[in-house]
Amino acid sequence: MNHSSKPRDFRKSVVYQIYPKSFRDSDGDGLGDINGVIEKLDYIRDLGVDCVWLTPFFVSPQYDNGYDVADYYNIDPRYGTMGDVERLIAEADRRGIGLMFDMVFNHVSTDHEWFRKAIAGDPYYKDFFFFRKGKGEGCPPTNWASKFGGSAWQYVPEFDEYYLHLFDRSQADLNWENENVRREIRSIVRFWMDKGVKGFRFDVINLVSKAAFEDDPKGDGRRFYTDGPKIHRYLRELNATTFGTDARIVTVGEMSSTSMEECYWYAGHMAGALSMVFSFHHLKVDFAGDDEWVIVPPDFAKLKRVMFDWQTGMADHDAWNAVFWCNHDQPRIVSRFGDDGRYWRQSATMLATIIHCLRGTPYVYQGEELGMTNADFTRIDQFRDVESLNYHRILQDRGLNAKDAMRIVQIHSHDNARTPMQWDGSRYAGFMDEPERGARHAKPWIGVNANHTVINVEKENDDPDSILNYYRALIALRKKLDIIAYGDVEPLAPAHPSMFAYRRRHDGHELIVAANLHGKDCMWEETPDLAGFERVLGNYPNQRVKAYARRVLLRLYEANVWYR
Repeated sequence: MNHSSKPRDFRKSVVYQIYPKSFRDSDGDGLGDINGVIEKLDYIRDLGVDCVWLTPFFVSPQYDNGYDVADYYNIDPRYGTMGDVERLIAEADRRGIGLMFDMVFNHVSTDHEWFRKAIAGDPYYKDFFFFRKGKGEGCPPTNWASKFGGSAWQYVPEFDEYYLHLFDRSQADLNWENENVRREIRSIVRFWMDKGVKGFRFDVINLVSKAAFEDDPKGDGRRFYTDGPKIHRYLRELNATTFGTDARIVTVGEMSSTSMEECYWYAGHMAGALSMVFSFHHLKVDFAGDDEWVIVPPDFAKLKRVMFDWQTGMADHDAWNAVFWCNHDQPRIVSRFGDDGRYWRQSATMLATIIHCLRGTPYVYQGEELGMTNADFTRIDQFRDVESLNYHRILQDRGLNAKDAMRIVQIHSHDNARTPMQWDGSRYAGFMDEPERGARHAKPWIGVNANHTVINVEKENDDPDSILNYYRALIALRKKLDIIAYGDVEPLAPAHPSMFAYRRRHDGHELIVAANLHGKDCMWEETPDLAGFERVLGNYPNQRVKAYARRVLLRLYEANVWYR
């Protein structure tokens, strides 16, 4: 395999996330697969991205869509074979694309050999997990809540003990205190490095160090396992013994409920841990506290405050962000913070401009570059996400009627991101080929959004004003202008109710980004002096920005990038 030995500069890179199950089905069984990804590598290359992150396709019972791994060394047959994955790595490499694999090391499936041996009573493997006695008959060891609802403890009658599962009960938490667990994890990472993988995304990695097993009288227990006391030691150890030995490898940690101060150490230039981090505080501005299963309008003032705090704070400590709006667990951003109806194109491109010109490595989630919208599901049996199904029941148990519970699920379900990728306007959106007339065939594992006849790659590819081509222009701009990768960040108009604006500076160059977050025109008072600046990108075809002595009028959802 002809891998480049040159380190990839993750600051200038753009990452494209693929959820293989929903990307492209090459064999007509209704599930996306590895060969489907291979079919679309030229599309990904032409988008301009450098790296592809694939969510897990390892052997799994699929209770949590592959995040319940039963075998880290083998490919789930529904996605393909090891030969298919090896061919994917080679074909991506041939196009200059690195592959980033998604490693779930906080927990394993209860179908995993380690857990099966633990349940069978093998003390060596039992210590791979957290088994604890209850506080009394029918009472779990602590009051911690699972992220998916209910208790974080599952009773095992054979032992008269409970095991910890911060997520679904089929996902048993691993005991990183055990050196044997960490040794196994190192072996897994090295195995995939040897296959030619050039990146790793570590799922909820900041939860692996548990501080204490106590009741949490003030919350759900997360303060006892988030950013725990040994987490930085564990990450530095993993770095030094695996991916840190190869400068070409890019890493990102998903940091659940983390703090910025912790992330200085997770993704600081000299920290010896990870290349960058995902944090999610900016995507909680339409929550009620930490509760996402509510209907609350987005607080754009809070959005700006959180994003600018992280931009400037991480820069001050020479630490690096992954910047993003979408992933497989988030509603579609144009439906969430934009307008997926009349002003669909304007709001989708405005939101893209904000993210792609910030300091950090941008991540594009499949279909985001098309302006794909939330699912159009109207019945609960159309949903597949375990958390959505659980909360549809939990919300009604709390007293909501079925209609209101359904509306909340429609807005917040992870399945909004998981409807099939929209390649064309055919029956199944090109996710799978049209069956021959009268032939028996499978259907996509989850429903196709009806708007695929309007929003799809084929339709947008040749339209110079499409969202897809705007994303291509944004990605090309990052490659062209070093200031986007390396510049500092200065918030502009932080108190303006409609504006999201900032200045970037680097090596005598200057960039100003201004976006109107709302569906009505707004005036930006006391703008910077734009004399000598060139508008290098904007989401309206002609620049009709009106300047009145340091006042700029921006149209609804307008975004502009000026460079000097």
